[in-house]
Amino acid sequence: MAVRALLHYALEVPDQTVGEKFYTSFGLVDEGRRDGAVALRPAPLKRETVLLYGGPSKRLHHLAFGAPGDDFAATKESLRRAGVSQVDPPRGAPEGGLWLRDPDGNLVNVRDEAPAPPPPDPPLRLNSPGHIGRQVDRGAPESTATATPRRLGHVLLFTPDVPRQLDFYTRVLGMKLSDRSKSIIAFLRCTTDHHNVAFLTSKGPGFHHGSFEVGSVDEIAMGAVRMQERGFQPGWGLGRHVIGSNFFYYMRDPWGSFAEYFHDLDYIPEACAWEPRDWPEADALYRWGPPVPDDFGLNREVEA
Repeated sequence: MAVRALLHYALEVPDQTVGEKFYTSFGLVDEGRRDGAVALRPAPLKRETVLLYGGPSKRLHHLAFGAPGDDFAATKESLRRAGVSQVDPPRGAPEGGLWLRDPDGNLVNVRDEAPAPPPPDPPLRLNSPGHIGRQVDRGAPESTATATPRRLGHVLLFTPDVPRQLDFYTRVLGMKLSDRSKSIIAFLRCTTDHHNVAFLTSKGPGFHHGSFEVGSVDEIAMGAVRMQERGFQPGWGLGRHVIGSNFFYYMRDPWGSFAEYFHDLDYIPEACAWEPRDWPEADALYRWGPPVPDDFGLNREVEA
């Protein structure tokens, strides 16, 4: 691979204070403002994973990937071979790395940085038929429990041309296709996660959601409860995806997109002979859960 980690995503939003409230209620730590951007991170990590810039409406500002050492040099060479020009960084963006635009015009920052994984959780203690992992200990979460995201896992972007984005991110940036559903949606990885970036077909580009790993299904549900108590609208869940297999809950953000809690995502070792599957459309979203909201796939950046 060339890029090795999804480091952060950055959005332009019409009200940064509203954005701060949403993401801190979601469980991220507010690092304050730097160069005009609100910086937020999961509590176990030291670097930001979400940046919020001011702008007239919500849109993706940029994505940042890590490509340490030889992988950074390989990325530069891949861009040169593909005829992709580097561009100037936007004002106020984090310093360092190289900048380019993908075929949809999204700004991408590739940085000579290694990923910094969070410390591991202790193993879950669960009881199942014939396997007792928890004894003389009540398993229900406390009424005050909430979600503490450990890390950013992936982003889902809208695109008018899924195959074109798939070609660019695999051929030029070195990501791998994990699974897809025709030309509707494609899932790509640059780590051992099943996916770090996904593309969903739409009339134009746009940001759908960022997804953050938590430690259990209870944590997903309690995080959703806490968000609703703070006045934020539920989006979709609790459920389980087919592609990627993760449990999910999507909270609707203030701009019509989403932030997702996830747990138990498929793991694909780098040397694994994983065969991408073209899933039927019926399996593109979920195996079980409540009905999909009518506006879940609506790209509000281009559709009313």
